[in-house]
Amino acid sequence: MRHVVHDPITVVEGIDASAMHQSTPCGDGSMIWRVWGSGTPLLLLHGGHGSWTHWIRVIPQLSQRFRVIAPDLPGLGESAMPPEPYSGESLGAIVASGLDEIVGRASAFSVVGFSFGGIVGGHLAALREERVRSLVLVGSGGLGLPRGQALGLRNWRTLRDPEQRLAAHRHNLGILMIHDAAKVDELALYLQSENTRRARLKSRPIAFTDTLRRALTLTGVPLAGIWGECDATVGSRMAEYEALLRSLRPSLEFRIIEGAGHWVPYESPQPFVTTLSSLVEADTAISKVS
Repeated sequence: MRHVVHDPITVVEGIDASAMHQSTPCGDGSMIWRVWGSGTPLLLLHGGHGSWTHWIRVIPQLSQRFRVIAPDLPGLGESAMPPEPYSGESLGAIVASGLDEIVGRASAFSVVGFSFGGIVGGHLAALREERVRSLVLVGSGGLGLPRGQALGLRNWRTLRDPEQRLAAHRHNLGILMIHDAAKVDELALYLQSENTRRARLKSRPIAFTDTLRRALTLTGVPLAGIWGECDATVGSRMAEYEALLRSLRPSLEFRIIEGAGHWVPYESPQPFVTTLSSLVEADTAISKVS
């Protein structure tokens, strides 16, 4: 069944208005943070060409149970560009320093990284190991494994006509981000067009390396994974992704959300919230290095 969203701008502005806004240093400007709720800090790191809005359909529920912290990563959304040359390591350091200001230098927190955000989260965990309660990877790249082939993506930047651009975004969302075409609604289109328009940081060259894999070998933080069953970035190699992560954490919890594509928190928000909450709240659900 197609879910209908009326006036995407109003939806975004409403959730944004309920957040506490903070900023920390980033390059020659600021990194922008949004915070909702109270309780145990839960850091949500969005994907490449994205912003905090990658989490928009799960923030209301998660903020009832956690202190949800969702920044715009450097060079994405409203945040300034990081110093060049940048890498997974340098981005992780910027986020780590900023988070120290947001939650304090003694507070423990959990990290959830979607796609490119998982890479940044891995490096953050290596830098703040003693304070990270858990690291949950959601469809993350940077593991040095072959990626699924998202063939036929359209270059929306070459299109001047607004309707053609919107059609290109709809097409690309259906190929790369969302498995069920009925879930490519007006809100998804608005978020995709706004996020990609503002993206300046080039995340793909980092995502296609093994930088996250290397970061995970430097830390023993509790680790789990959530992937969409139909994630186009993985293709037919889901077992390889699970096996690699399990080689780093033998008792790893690796959860698959049925019928979902890459952008799991948007396409399947309720199963995602239920799964994530069970992983973050139950110490026995996320394994440490043996």
